[in-house]
Amino acid sequence: MTTRVIIVDDQAMVRAGFAALLAAQSDIDVVGEAPDGAKGVELSRRTHPDVVLMDVRMPEMDGLEAARRLLDPPAGVTHRPRVLMLTTFDVDDYVYEALRAGASGFLLKDAPPADLIAAVRVVASGDALLAPSVTRRLIADFAKQRPTTRGRPALRLKGLTQRETEVLTLVARGQSNTEIAQTLVVAEQTAKTHVSRILTKLDLRDRAQAVVFAYESGLVTPGE
Repeated sequence: MTTRVIIVDDQAMVRAGFAALLAAQSDIDVVGEAPDGAKGVELSRRTHPDVVLMDVRMPEMDGLEAARRLLDPPAGVTHRPRVLMLTTFDVDDYVYEALRAGASGFLLKDAPPADLIAAVRVVASGDALLAPSVTRRLIADFAKQRPTTRGRPALRLKGLTQRETEVLTLVARGQSNTEIAQTLVVAEQTAKTHVSRILTKLDLRDRAQAVVFAYESGLVTPGE
């Protein structure tokens, strides 16, 4: 199945480079480009891509606001693409807020071409791009700066079984389904099922939001 992608970035050369790289892949179809967040939202609503590559810092409308509009659309708009944030900085307030809004991860603009291609495929498959250690560090850094939200998120944890709570803790520490299965000595499919149930019970979009939730609910604390 072909993954439909749009690229939203205010630098024409960046858009052209990413478009050429991705279009060369037989399973990826670049269906449009936009120079700012507002035009990116409009383009997404028109072309219905599977994945939006979204620059963080842009004029007119930044990537954070655009991601919010795409991931929490107004009534009547049913399409919600996966959003992969692009940034030149490895720690950025905007990226953290984008993850909270539902973005599926982020990638540094100077990442190797193979990483960009892999990132699009990972996000398109419904997973979150949490492999780079910088992503986990980013979330942990911001969790340190904010008081733990002990109210509603903590109450939502009570809806999880003990095993699901264990799995969520391992997800927050950056473990893949394979690693979770090894840690808990269960089948990988079992680990995957637990993750899926956690996302459903907590009404979370993907693993990126699960990691943010685990920190903000106090289940996991930085430095553990």
